[in-house]
Amino acid sequence: MALDRVPRRVGVVGYGRLGQSLVSHLLAQGPELGLELVFVWNRDPGRMAGSVPPSLQLHNLAALGERHPDLVVEVAHPKIIHEFGAQILHHANLLVGSPSALADQTTEQQLLEASHHWDHAVFVARGALWGTEDITRLDAAGGLQSLRVTMATHPDGFRLEGPLAAAQSTGPRTVLYEGPVRGLCPFAPRNSNTMAAAALAARSLGFDRVIGVLVADRRLLPAPLQAWDPPLLRSLPPETTSSSDLPSHHHRPTPVLASLSRDLPPVSVKITDSSPCTVWRL
Repeated sequence: MALDRVPRRVGVVGYGRLGQSLVSHLLAQGPELGLELVFVWNRDPGRMAGSVPPSLQLHNLAALGERHPDLVVEVAHPKIIHEFGAQILHHANLLVGSPSALADQTTEQQLLEASHHWDHAVFVARGALWGTEDITRLDAAGGLQSLRVTMATHPDGFRLEGPLAAAQSTGPRTVLYEGPVRGLCPFAPRNSNTMAAAALAARSLGFDRVIGVLVADRRLLPAPLQAWDPPLLRSLPPETTSSSDLPSHHHRPTPVLASLSRDLPPVSVKITDSSPCTVWRL
């Protein structure tokens, strides 16, 4: 049954496998959920041919304001947040699907300022990070001393840049990086989003004190990115289009299976490619 309210207008930035799944669900189920797809943008417009109605294809991202979106969902690449994040917040709330972009302090500050100025909220996809609310509670209670996130996948599953792109797997299991998440994100922008979500969740530790470990493990079979599930659409809260402060959303993040006990050892998280994708609100 259609909801008796004005539909929320949603734009999608990125049309890879994740974007395709989201667009498909919005077209099929959006109306009954009170959501209306108003545009899809992709760096390569040709990828949308034949699957996205021409009227919904946006060829110039700078012109997104003409579609009057209430929410823009970024599922493309951190560069989009670097280059267009603040501009998007001029027109709509923003769901960041590439949280590794926030490891860049200039980008984070730009989003903070734009959110304050235009009164739009920022949401962050947590990716494969389960139990985020527990880590947020633990951190808020003063019981989080350290956080270490290990991401292991088959070497073919990495899309690395800079010095990490030349890293070689020397055996069945090779540690490619171990150190602050902030140092990893620029060189593994597509493979560090879960770690970035952990750094945002552990507010007292942040990108500089949350430790990320990137492991190439040939014993793990390469797995294609799983499609988003319709619950993503249902997870957007009713207040998504209401005015709100970025600090209250942007700095209330969340990671991993832990309890509020102050006597627990440092939290450690291990993730493999089989973990599903979910979305949470900051």
